[in-house]
Amino acid sequence: MPLIPQEPQIHERAQGPSAAPATGRTAPTPRPVPGPRPVPGPRSASAPRPGRPGPGPARPAPPAQRSQSPAGKPQAPRSTTPPVPQIQLIPASADGALDAADEAIDLLLDAGRAPGDILVLTTGEQHPWAAHELSFGESAYWAQHDAGDDVFFADADAVARARSRPIVVVVVNGGDDDAVARALPLARERAATLLVVCGDSERVDAVLGAGV
Repeated sequence: MPLIPQEPQIHERAQGPSAAPATGRTAPTPRPVPGPRPVPGPRSASAPRPGRPGPGPARPAPPAQRSQSPAGKPQAPRSTTPPVPQIQLIPASADGALDAADEAIDLLLDAGRAPGDILVLTTGEQHPWAAHELSFGESAYWAQHDAGDDVFFADADAVARARSRPIVVVVVNGGDDDAVARALPLARERAATLLVVCGDSERVDAVLGAGV
């Protein structure tokens, strides 16, 4: 019977290092391979910095500043008190008060004041201009007052109907003390800058006060 040659036996090799360490010798520790270090990534905005506390509650907004003037100073509140007019007294008798008022009006116009700035009130007889214009009717008469283009003459009893003007001239050419006492305070309210009173000084001082 012929002999069949035996096939060589192949032993499987365990995977791992090709050679086992010798008895009594330790395997060397593998060294790290030199190379570039990893670059650290950007720090997160939410991550707190070392030594500082993390983000807390939002800070309160600063108080709103007060409005200031261009120079840096706080603006002062505006005054609501109406301006007090200057008072000028022209001593004159009842008979000469009308002539004194006409002279005062001429001086004001010569000084550059506009005719529409002047209102004239008489406590006695009407000024000749007013008497002439009233002959055409009160509607046409007061229309000239509303237009405000010229000097306007009126009776002191109509002062409540008259509008304010920069200058008011009061002619104390008659009337009783009560009429004068009513007319002067109202005339002062109608005068924006100047009140001119033509009349007896003692009589005027008794109404407006001494030293006027």
